[in-house]
Amino acid sequence: MDDRPLLAETFAPLARERVRALAASKVREVANAGFGLPNVKPFWFGEGDQPTPLFIREAAIAALAEGRTFYTHNHGTAALRGALKAYLERLHRRPFNLASLSITSSGVSALMVTMQALLDPGDRVVAVTPVWPNIAEIPRILSAEVTRVGLKPIPASGAGAGRWVLDLDQLLDAITPATRLLLINSPNNPTGWTLTPEHRSAILDHCRRLGVWILTDDVYERVFFGALGGFGLGSSVATAPSFLTLADPDERVVSTNSFSKAWRMTGWRLGWIVAPPALVDDLGKLLEYNTSCAPEFVQAAGVVALNDGGPYAEALRLEMIAKRDRLLAGLSRLPQVETTQADGGLYAFFRIAGETDSVALAKRLIARAGLGLAPGAAFGPEGEGWLRWCFATKDAAMDDGLDRLARYFSEA
Repeated sequence: MDDRPLLAETFAPLARERVRALAASKVREVANAGFGLPNVKPFWFGEGDQPTPLFIREAAIAALAEGRTFYTHNHGTAALRGALKAYLERLHRRPFNLASLSITSSGVSALMVTMQALLDPGDRVVAVTPVWPNIAEIPRILSAEVTRVGLKPIPASGAGAGRWVLDLDQLLDAITPATRLLLINSPNNPTGWTLTPEHRSAILDHCRRLGVWILTDDVYERVFFGALGGFGLGSSVATAPSFLTLADPDERVVSTNSFSKAWRMTGWRLGWIVAPPALVDDLGKLLEYNTSCAPEFVQAAGVVALNDGGPYAEALRLEMIAKRDRLLAGLSRLPQVETTQADGGLYAFFRIAGETDSVALAKRLIARAGLGLAPGAAFGPEGEGWLRWCFATKDAAMDDGLDRLARYFSEA
C-alpha cells in the first residue's frame, strides 16, 4: 500500500499553527505594492528620511577601526550600561541600579525577550490598542491570549480636542486577577495618544493590588510634545510620563526602549530593558538564546548617543512638533479629511470620509497619487478606516505628499 500521500499531508513542512495564524504586516503589504515604482513618495514606515547624526556614526566607525568586533556580555558592555544608567537618572530624576539594565539587539528584541520571560501558553494579556502590531502579536506567538482595550477618537469639537483617549474604567475592568501582563505603548504608534500622569498612577495602583506585570514600550518617550496635551508638565519636559518615575525598582514593571527614534538609529538595531533585578538573570539566559549580545561597535555608537546626544534628541523633538503642525494644517485644509492631534510620536493618524477599507485605500493612493501611507488596519481593528503618515521627513517631501493627496481628491 502506498502511504506517501498520507505521510505528505501528515508531515507537511509547515510552521506550527499559532505562527501560521499570525497576520502578515499590512504596512509591508502596502509598501510592497509601492516598492520599485517610480515617483512614489513613501511615508509608510516609522522612520525619517535623514541618516543617523554623524557624531554617532563616527563612534561606530572608530570602534570598527579598533577591531571591536567580538562578543560582549549578554547584558551589554560596561560602558554602555554605565552610560544608560547615567542617562536614565538625568531623564527621570531618580537613581537606577546597573543590575536592572540589559542591552538588547533592538527594541522589538527587548519586547520579545521580556515576554518570553513572563508568559506561559494560555496566559491572559491586556493591550491598549490600536498599536504597533509587534506588541500585540508577540504574546500570540508565545501562545498567550490577548484582550484589546481600544483607544477612542474624540472629534475636534469635543472635550478631547481631536485626540485619541483612553477609557480608564474600561481598561481597569479588563485587568482582572487572571491577567498576567498589561502592555502599553505611550506615546502610541499610530495615534500619538500619550498616557497622562493621573491615568498612570491609577493603572499602577490597580496592577499592584492584583500582582499584574506592566510592560511598556517607551520608544517614543523623547518624541513627546509636552504641555500641548494638557499634561500640566510644562513645555520644557524632555520625556513623556513614565512608570519608571513611580514604580519601586523591585516592582512588576518593565520598560523597553530603543535608540531608533530619538537619535535616528532605526537600522542599528539597539535597545534596552529596565527590569526588576530579580528578573534580569533570566533575561540574560534568554538574550543568550536569542541573539547572545548586541555588536560591540553598535554599542559604542550607543554610548555616544546617550552621553552626547541629549541636545540632538531635544532638537529632534522640537522639529517633530513643527512637522506635526505643518502636516495637520495641510490635512485640515482638505474637507474630506478628519485629523486627530498627536501628543507624541512621529505620526499623523487621520481618516477620509466614506473610506472603510484602509488597505484598499492605501493601495489606491499609491496607484493613483504616488502617495505611500500605512493602513490603519495594520494596527488592529480599532485603526480600520484610518491612515498613518510619518511626518519625520523633509518639509518639501511632506508638502509634495499633501499636494498629491489634494490632486487625488480632485480627480476622484
